[in-house]
Amino acid sequence: QVQLVESGGGLVQAGGSLRLSCAASGGTICISAMGWYRQTPGTLREFVAAIAHGDVTHYTDSVKGRFTISRDNAKNTVFLQMTSLKPEDTAVYYCNVASLVPSCDSDYWGQGTQVTVSS
Repeated sequence: QVQLVESGGGLVQAGGSLRLSCAASGGTICISAMGWYRQTPGTLREFVAAIAHGDVTHYTDSVKGRFTISRDNAKNTVFLQMTSLKPEDTAVYYCNVASLVPSCDSDYWGQGTQVTVSS
């Protein structure tokens, strides 16, 4: 199974930047794509960005042009560079591994890291 450890969250002023990291270990053969989701109290977890093999990336519309997802395949690590942060970006950010491998779970999740953007 895949274990995910996130780091890099914190408190930042609006307009600032943060970089999240997520390192995967364990059953890394299960990794088909890596990505980030976020969640605020009382809401559903929402997709933020993902990167698949061949460095194909996807972003939710609200972060396009501000967030960049990248991946270090050798270290099984995914990054989320967040710039021009807005108060509405405040959330717990969760690292995700999605798997298409039949012997693996379809999704793995990190423990979450808090990002707070003050106005």
